[in-house]
Amino acid sequence: MKPTATFARTLAGMGTAFLLALGTVAAHADAGSLRSRYDDLKPQLQGNSYGRQMYIDSAEGSSQLQGDVYAVLDYPFAKVKTALQDPAAWCDIMLLPFNTKSCSASGNHLSVGIARKPDQPASYRIDFGFSPVAASDSYLETRLNAAQGPVGTRDYRINVEAVPLDNGKTFMHMNYAYAYGGAGKFAMNAYLATAGASKVGFTSNGVRGAVERNAMRYYLAIDSYLATMDAPQAQRVDKRINHFFSATERYPRQLHEMDRGTYVALKRQDYGQQTTASTQ
Repeated sequence: MKPTATFARTLAGMGTAFLLALGTVAAHADAGSLRSRYDDLKPQLQGNSYGRQMYIDSAEGSSQLQGDVYAVLDYPFAKVKTALQDPAAWCDIMLLPFNTKSCSASGNHLSVGIARKPDQPASYRIDFGFSPVAASDSYLETRLNAAQGPVGTRDYRINVEAVPLDNGKTFMHMNYAYAYGGAGKFAMNAYLATAGASKVGFTSNGVRGAVERNAMRYYLAIDSYLATMDAPQAQRVDKRINHFFSATERYPRQLHEMDRGTYVALKRQDYGQQTTASTQ
């Protein structure tokens, strides 16, 4: 299939929708090294333009995109651990970005459906293996990986690790990456030259800017899930959807895609189909 601007937009948003994939860089070996990283990053976490304790780094290789997101979550470690070692919770997180249409969890596998446009059915599907590597009282590590993606993309990897902080919050690190071939690179460049030409990143533009936008959306999806875990069951989905939209609108130059009414209606439909599928 010949890449188009529409597909390129989908490729640019894939990490948004389901994580753009974390990690060729080796994960931190233990809680101690991640705590040391937190100490090193305190100045950047506490003084930035994000309006929250967060640090983003990104890099572009000849056939790979990768990045690291470090963030202080305003939730206790036990809550973060409960959510991020649960494949079903990951599906709820992945559904929040605008062009994710479906996600199903079965055992230690997740199947994620992505649409070319938010109001269309899923056109692409990626199957992730889910590995809960560590889940102690002081350290969490979870990995997801997929060998293949659409149009020559491959080696999607996700590594998320977290440690508790003394103030009842949690420090989380996401290392992400995916590899691509000539078709994927052409599609991304086409998107950045057309529909994505006006898009900017948080610290960089171009391909790295796309990675940064995806990382922020992903982080906001996790935060929105955690913020609504304790809401009444009947209100949880609507609260989650609106929380995520409000969070993204704090960064309109980077993250605005549609108005609230359109987004809420689409996501209610996606979550409704998800609930129906899970009960069949």
